[in-house]
Amino acid sequence: MRIVFAGTPETAVPSLKALIDSDAHEVAAVITRPDAPKGRGRTLHRSPVGEVAHAAGIEVLTPSSGRDPELATALRGLDIEAAAVVAYGNILPQDVLDIPRHGWVNLHFSLLPAWRGASPVNAAIAAGDEITGASTFRLEAAMDTGPVYGTITEPIKAEDTAGALLERLADSGAGLLVATLDGIESGEVVAVEQPADGVSYTGKISSADARIRWDLPAFAVDRHVRSITPAPGAWTELDGERFKIWAVTLPSGDPLPEQSGGLAAGELNWTKKTLFVGTATGPIVIDRLQPPGKKPMNAMDWVRGSHIEPGAQFA
Repeated sequence: MRIVFAGTPETAVPSLKALIDSDAHEVAAVITRPDAPKGRGRTLHRSPVGEVAHAAGIEVLTPSSGRDPELATALRGLDIEAAAVVAYGNILPQDVLDIPRHGWVNLHFSLLPAWRGASPVNAAIAAGDEITGASTFRLEAAMDTGPVYGTITEPIKAEDTAGALLERLADSGAGLLVATLDGIESGEVVAVEQPADGVSYTGKISSADARIRWDLPAFAVDRHVRSITPAPGAWTELDGERFKIWAVTLPSGDPLPEQSGGLAAGELNWTKKTLFVGTATGPIVIDRLQPPGKKPMNAMDWVRGSHIEPGAQFA
């Protein structure tokens, strides 16, 4: 089929590349967010999807929003049969959704109807889900409510961060997206309405949401940190300064070192090799952190180079 692809971040790149490489479909144009300032110089850069499309010689459309009237005009002129969407980042109005004969196929990184919304991978890790996946569905005006074409499943590992899990889903989801478009073209794939049961939602994660609550159980702190690594990144404060926490571990060993016992929520203590922080249910190990104005580092390297004393407290 002749299609248009809409996407913006690195997460969408595997799907675009898979469609470009597909013998069955022609990517007539790519829609992505406008160039954005990046780096210390704040110079304008194309989105990751825009870079790939430009390198492949594909027309790139960068409307200011999905409601830009020039977008609808451009799409009507492309004579497309279907459209594919992966993390585009703009809402598309109904008149744009109606343009392709076979509609817009969205790749969403959850097993719908679970975790509709902006941050499904983060939410799955934070909730302690053991299995997640990706779904292709027909895009509607409402949030992730359209009928589902197909799904794949992916186990969530105990050490998974949102970044690691999303990378796997982006790669496997690309194959699902191509297979879905193949099936739509052949008539072998039929979209099935989502069940009414099992619906859950997740919104965008704010900086305030990313703050660590040390008064939660250790397992919840571990899930929280992994669910927002690498972005937006878990953080806490020490003496009024913000520290980013990159990696934590639930401690193991019996018995644990004396330094790990009896710590109040957020309280720090350490051995020669391990930094412990108190939570509501016991200590958790800080493996990597980022002090203000510095690069991420091993937690014990920071301890050895700082002037903190046992009993200092993250807040």
